[in-house]
Amino acid sequence: MSVRIRLSFWQIINMNVGFFGIQYSFGLQQSAVNPIYDFLHASPDQIPILNLAGPLTGLLIQPIIGAMSDKTWHPRWGRRKPYFFIGAIICSIALFLFPFSSSLWMAAGLLWILDVGNNTAMEPYRAFIADTLNEEQQPMGFQAQSFFTGFGQFLAYISLFLFPLIFIGYTGSLPTWIYASFFLGAILSITSIWWSMRKIKEIPPTEAELLRLKAEPLNLFSPFIDIYKAVLDMPKVMWQLFLVYLFQWYAMMCYWQNNSKSIALSVWDVTPKNAVGYEKAVEWNGLIGAFGFIVTFSIAFYLAKLAKRYGAKMVHFVCLLLGATSFLFFPTVHNQYLFFVVVIGYGIAWASMMGIPYLMVVAVISKERYGVYMGIINMMIVIPMIIQNLSFGYVLRNFLDNDPRQAITFAGVLLLIGTFFTLLIQAKNVSRTA
Repeated sequence: MSVRIRLSFWQIINMNVGFFGIQYSFGLQQSAVNPIYDFLHASPDQIPILNLAGPLTGLLIQPIIGAMSDKTWHPRWGRRKPYFFIGAIICSIALFLFPFSSSLWMAAGLLWILDVGNNTAMEPYRAFIADTLNEEQQPMGFQAQSFFTGFGQFLAYISLFLFPLIFIGYTGSLPTWIYASFFLGAILSITSIWWSMRKIKEIPPTEAELLRLKAEPLNLFSPFIDIYKAVLDMPKVMWQLFLVYLFQWYAMMCYWQNNSKSIALSVWDVTPKNAVGYEKAVEWNGLIGAFGFIVTFSIAFYLAKLAKRYGAKMVHFVCLLLGATSFLFFPTVHNQYLFFVVVIGYGIAWASMMGIPYLMVVAVISKERYGVYMGIINMMIVIPMIIQNLSFGYVLRNFLDNDPRQAITFAGVLLLIGTFFTLLIQAKNVSRTA
């Protein structure tokens, strides 16, 4: 593998700026897409299946892109950069078009395109960190991504609160502020990626790596063969992490789909059928979510230090426990200002989810397969999401009375189970390797 030089703190920041635009887009998916579905008159049990685009495209796109990027090298464009640049262009186009959705199914179709772009851009970014930084700096690199995840999603959520104060009224069937939020996302997606591409060069492969690339060239079937071989050779740690992810990401989907509606019922006793009242709950959820992501980007780099000292597994365990506590208290709050206290645990958990588990993985996989294994990690994330999208509508309708508050309590219980399984991971001691 090519020799990796030590980067300064600001170089690590610059290489991750592109993650900011990607995560602003993901933040809009979490905060604004479900309210758009509500404004377009989706029923509560339709919401999970309408969110199927994200997990399915992640399942298909990320491992394929990861395997392809492992076998890519261009002297000018590099290995990972072509993929996240193309992904950013797709993202920007979809974000620009999204507010013009005139029907529920048009919005759902554009979400599929948006997720293709997001997943094409995000997967190589994980491998880009592992390629470029040595083991000592990898915790800082992955937590820089966590920082920009928090910052990008903070901006997405705060726009739900601030933009309705600036952009008043409706344009077509949607509030005007939704147009402003998505147009900003279209700009940030491409400009932030351009910044990182301009500031940081990829490390060229060695002669031996170039010979290997020529001996095993990229073709139509090679990504699928590489994914198959990688799954067969997958380290035990990744299987154990998958067990955690089954509960963790099912719970997160339940929360994202129901947080605005839970606040609407708990605080204002309204549902999406009361458009004006529900819009107020969406705005308040934006403000609460923004504060949660302030917590995320404030604590992200500190978690990297804790992972070096105590190990990635224990840090992730404690963070998930705090997240589960947030979810369990969330439906019981009736004063909108108390949500700022409750959401702190969620912000800390999200900071860990976006970076810490990757430290457990990069310690046990070969450098030549970073791309494909980062894609497989995403498969481990989206499979629980797909299960949730296909099953939770039935669960919500038949066992939880279509009540979003009960849905979030259910998410808290699932996250507690995931927290327990975290303790069973037999991870390499990051404090010695990072």
